[in-house]
Amino acid sequence: MRAAPTVGERALKVLSDETGAVIQDKYGTLYWLVAVGSATSWHLRQVRVLTQLADESTYLGVPPISWTEGPRTHWRVPLSAEHYLTDAFKLWGALAEADRVVFGPVPQGRQTCYRCELPTEEPVIVDVQHGGSGAGRTIYACPRHTRTYQRDAVAEAAARRRALDQSVTR
Repeated sequence: MRAAPTVGERALKVLSDETGAVIQDKYGTLYWLVAVGSATSWHLRQVRVLTQLADESTYLGVPPISWTEGPRTHWRVPLSAEHYLTDAFKLWGALAEADRVVFGPVPQGRQTCYRCELPTEEPVIVDVQHGGSGAGRTIYACPRHTRTYQRDAVAEAAARRRALDQSVTR
């Protein structure tokens, strides 16, 4: 299992001593070892099942057991008799909790990313714009563009001012 740094770090804390061996690459991405076939249907944002399919192969560089410190690829939790495979059910629970904390609620269905304008299976809510007289709109981003969204401070201040003015006159 491969998890982006923000999700992976939180999941590692949740698992604590119940984690198996974990590899960390030079970018901070974390990799857990799980039993083959135990995670085939997982769908979490910023988490990927590394597998070999008919049209896709994934390779993971496994560092020597003595590499336990970065910045290069190393064992974040060294491989040992006590830390080998991680229980897939526990790992899924930790990653799902980390997904909710880092990215917020999971929108239902595919949404369009505000930046690349492509549909994404992993939408992240980056903003909720409130309308002055009714429901606003929700802005979604794909995981790649989540951190690039910049809120419009002027529009937010104007909306707050309108809301204050309307509540005072009522």
